[in-house]
Amino acid sequence: MNYWLMKSEPNAFSIDDLQQMPQQTEHWDGVRNYQARNMMRDEMRVGDLLFFYHSNCKVPGIVGLMEVVHESYPDHTAFDPQDKHFDPKSDPAKPRWFMVDVKYLRHTRRLISLAELKEQDELESMPLLRKGNRLSIMPVRQEEWQYILRIEG
Repeated sequence: MNYWLMKSEPNAFSIDDLQQMPQQTEHWDGVRNYQARNMMRDEMRVGDLLFFYHSNCKVPGIVGLMEVVHESYPDHTAFDPQDKHFDPKSDPAKPRWFMVDVKYLRHTRRLISLAELKEQDELESMPLLRKGNRLSIMPVRQEEWQYILRIEG
C-alpha cells in the first residue's frame, strides 16, 4: 500500500464536498502537472490511502482521509472545451491527463495545519514541507503517515 497527500482549494472542492458526493466518491480531475499525473497514472493503486489537504486558504492543512477506489483512467475534462481543465493538445485516442477515483473515509479530528507540520522534526523530509514544492499530489512515507495520525489527537 502507498500513502499520498492530495491538495485541493476548499472553494473549488473541499473535504465536505467529497463527503456529500454520491457514495462519498468522486474522480480527482484537473491535474495538469506531469509529475503529479505520473504518480496518479503509474503508482496509485486501489486501497492506497490519502490525506486530503486544503490549500490556498486562510489556514492550509490536512483535513481528512480518503482511499483510492479506482485506478487511473483518462481525465475526460481535458477533452471538453467548456470545462476549465480543457487541454486542446489532449487527444482521447492518446490521452495526456489522467485521474483516479477517491472515496471519503473521514475528516481528521482537527485541522492539522501546515504550520504545525513544519514544526515536526519527524516530518522534515516530507515533500510538502520542502521549499518550493507546489505539487498537488505528493507521496507520504508510511512512517510520516503514522506520525501524522498520532499527532492528530
